[in-house]
Amino acid sequence: MAKLTKEEIIASLKEMTIVELNDLVHAIEEEFGVTAAAPVGVAAAAPAEEEGPAQGPTEVTLTLTKPGQSKVAVIKAVQAITGLGLMDAKKLVDAAPAVIKEKISPVEAEEHKKALVAAGAEVEIK
Repeated sequence: MAKLTKEEIIASLKEMTIVELNDLVHAIEEEFGVTAAAPVGVAAAAPAEEEGPAQGPTEVTLTLTKPGQSKVAVIKAVQAITGLGLMDAKKLVDAAPAVIKEKISPVEAEEHKKALVAAGAEVEIK
């Protein structure tokens, strides 16, 4: 088997759909026993611990209360936020009120809330 160069790998990634990229990430996570999101969570948690007592909650839950009129846009936003497949994201949106993400930082929750509200959904952060 010929070894692929970085350029060849990047070129093949550019040709993949979002769903194919998501499947690839999950396959890599399973094959190597890693999680793609772990470094982000560690980096976000470390500064908060050094600052001392926090002023507010350090972990919140993002809940979709109503999908709104543009359900397709909300499904796409949920899919992008959670990394779920299209059908799983649709089931989550159809089950509203539903928890989108748990135990996330308030900053991350606000970013996700903006994306969901822009798509037409009603969202709650607890």
